[in-house]
Amino acid sequence: MKFRRSERLVDMTHYLLERPRVLVPLSFFAERYNSAKSSISEDLTIVKQTFENRGIGTLQTIPGAAGGVKFISMVNKNEAKSIIQNLCSLMENPERLLPGGYLYMTDFIGNPQIVNEVGRLLAAAFADREIDTIMTVATKGIPIALATATYLNVPVVIVRNDSKVTEGPTVSINYVSGSQKRIQTMVLSKKSLREGAKVLIVDDFMKAGGTINGMVNLLKEFNAIVAGIGVLVESEHSQERLVDDYVSLVKLIDVDVKEQQIKVIEGNYFSKVTQFLEEETV
Repeated sequence: MKFRRSERLVDMTHYLLERPRVLVPLSFFAERYNSAKSSISEDLTIVKQTFENRGIGTLQTIPGAAGGVKFISMVNKNEAKSIIQNLCSLMENPERLLPGGYLYMTDFIGNPQIVNEVGRLLAAAFADREIDTIMTVATKGIPIALATATYLNVPVVIVRNDSKVTEGPTVSINYVSGSQKRIQTMVLSKKSLREGAKVLIVDDFMKAGGTINGMVNLLKEFNAIVAGIGVLVESEHSQERLVDDYVSLVKLIDVDVKEQQIKVIEGNYFSKVTQFLEEETV
């Protein structure tokens, strides 16, 4: 069956978007659409330009007999700013205030569109790094980790505070909570990680960084490598932070329960991330 170019472009785009960071040989598309490689190459040029102009991502070309193309999810700076500013506005809503100065975040952590945008930003922040797995801690970090993993096309491993029989043999460590200075336990299945795996740590909220530091130490038990750390919200903390190198989307500056005010600004995303797609020019 011979495909028209419009049909090839739609199907090719869908195929690549569904498989980020997967190397697809040109011969695969040539056989799929019963077309010459030269035609496929022209089609991919159109897809690449559209991806970049629309701020979706880019196509990375690998030359040679074993080469092909792979889709890399990215974002342009203006879109990233718009997403982060929206997150700041959502967080500054005084209705989020809970007794004790805590913030209610479950609504937008459970919102597929918002979580998808957060995952896309975090994936773009680490698009140039080799990542095998994403690690998070149960439970609120799971949606963000899964969204990020979708764009990086890697599995997610979940650290828990107790062992489950369904996890099989586990490795556990004790760590000190950075904010409350309590001794806590985190557990991970031995089957979750291979030795030498490059792991991106993702979490929803970071205060002093005790939980993330605990995950870093847990990775040492697996001889795994920390490929990066990304968080949705970091809290400005008076104490020494236990984690130095991380990417945050939003920074919580102050919570005034009496005045019913929450002050939030951009995190360090734009100072840490240097690779952005060029803005579309008209």
